[in-house]
Amino acid sequence: MASYVAPGLRDKFETLSTDLKDCILARNVRLQTLQDLIRVLEEIVEEGES
Repeated sequence: MASYVAPGLRDKFETLSTDLKDCILARNVRLQTLQDLIRVLEEIVEEGES
């Protein structure tokens, strides 16, 4: 499954660093809403704290 970023979220997604975008896209996620993006970012933070 390939990651998907909804057109309405793309502007916000594009403000992220290239490394962070790559990390998100590597997770094969479907980002439909801002809440979806926040959830994935929280997961990345939690993994970094472990």
